[in-house]
Amino acid sequence: MTSLFAVLLVGAAPLDSQLVLQNYARALTAVKTPAYEIFSYAVSQAGPNDIEQRHRIYRAGLAVRDETISIDGSRPKTDAIAIGKRGDRYAVGLLAPRPGAYELLFVRAIPAAGRTDYLFDATPLVKAATGFSVRQVTIDGETFLPRSIVFRTSSAAARGDGEVRYAPFGGYWVPVLATVTGTVGGRPARERIAFGEYRFPTSLPPSTFGKR
Repeated sequence: MTSLFAVLLVGAAPLDSQLVLQNYARALTAVKTPAYEIFSYAVSQAGPNDIEQRHRIYRAGLAVRDETISIDGSRPKTDAIAIGKRGDRYAVGLLAPRPGAYELLFVRAIPAAGRTDYLFDATPLVKAATGFSVRQVTIDGETFLPRSIVFRTSSAAARGDGEVRYAPFGGYWVPVLATVTGTVGGRPARERIAFGEYRFPTSLPPSTFGKR
């Protein structure tokens, strides 16, 4: 008799890769974006600039309030708050490679806790003007959304290889870790951003973004 523990370790039986891609395309179309969210992130950079900071973010659409909680382990002596408008550059709907824009080639199935994930190599069909391209995507075997996006980025001053990992929180699919290693101005550099403490309120007061 197969134990429940063994089943959880092995995961579900793998699906055909084309069915996975069909489900993936549908999942990306249906992915939800929170109207309001609050979360924190800790960023660590080493290279031309060494940074250790922790921030709290309040977001409503493009409106963002960014509070610096700590710098090098200490609370800022004065309030460090930036209010502005910017998109979420780590949003799964933005970074995920989409069929039609990328050729997705199945690599292997990956047993996970109670499910089977699917690793695909990604090749852009058209060269991106931004210098950003996805190299691999690991598709979650239950939601069919990306668990991991491996990418390469380059510009005149910097280039690097990185990964963004995702997980479910409160009914949304959000980033939990972003890492990149490369060079800036020809010098080695690396960055790590860990996201957490997600909350999704039904509203935020206008004063959050400097409005009365």
